[in-house]
Amino acid sequence: MNLRLAALGAALSLVIGIGPGAVATAGATCTVPLPQGGDPVTLDPTDFVAEIDNPYFPMAPGTRWVYKESDPKGNAQMVEVTVTTRTKDITGISATVVHDKVTAGGELVENTFDWYAQDACGNLWYLGEKTKEYENGEVVTSAGSWEHGVDGAMAGVVMPGEPQIGQSYREEFYTGEAEDRGEILSLTEQAQVPAGHFTDVVLTKESTPLHKRVLEYKLYAPGVGPVLVFGVSGGSDTERLLSFEAPA
Repeated sequence: MNLRLAALGAALSLVIGIGPGAVATAGATCTVPLPQGGDPVTLDPTDFVAEIDNPYFPMAPGTRWVYKESDPKGNAQMVEVTVTTRTKDITGISATVVHDKVTAGGELVENTFDWYAQDACGNLWYLGEKTKEYENGEVVTSAGSWEHGVDGAMAGVVMPGEPQIGQSYREEFYTGEAEDRGEILSLTEQAQVPAGHFTDVVLTKESTPLHKRVLEYKLYAPGVGPVLVFGVSGGSDTERLLSFEAPA
């Protein structure tokens, strides 16, 4: 075994509790192909459903996640994500609007509205975002904003409806701006974060050809969504779930 891979495996074991059950797979019944790279995709609005109930990233209106993002130097930011009651029409698809707010020391540093929709197979699609970054209370950039169907930008998938080991997919595509990719590594992990201890967690690997040295691992808990994110290359920031609220 490659020693570097063995070392990474050991590190993952300590952080997330990776175990021998990681080779488990889930049975698939839906065969909708997941988008890859810059391949064109045509989305039919009739293939989408009103409710986002993907088991690994449910988005009922009113759902709220609060995270703490920190780096090795002790710098920290608070990330608050809220599913709104609003929708946005994107090429005929009624997308759910999710508000993502980042603060540091109580000051707003990023304000983003993301657009998601779920197809009949349970795949959670990411249809774009409108983002602004702030310094001293002033907007300094909106780079990274994109919308499916505008200027060649195309939607991607952030979580398959039936995740399986080895599945790969693009999460977003806007040439030179947003080209994130994901891959399912495991279905049976566990994670300990301030919000609690979670089992049967899905582990994904996320990368982008725009920054080839950047690599992140994300863990998604059933019924909750993302609970832990950590960089393993191109940065070592960690984002942990502090609290989770879902409507009754």
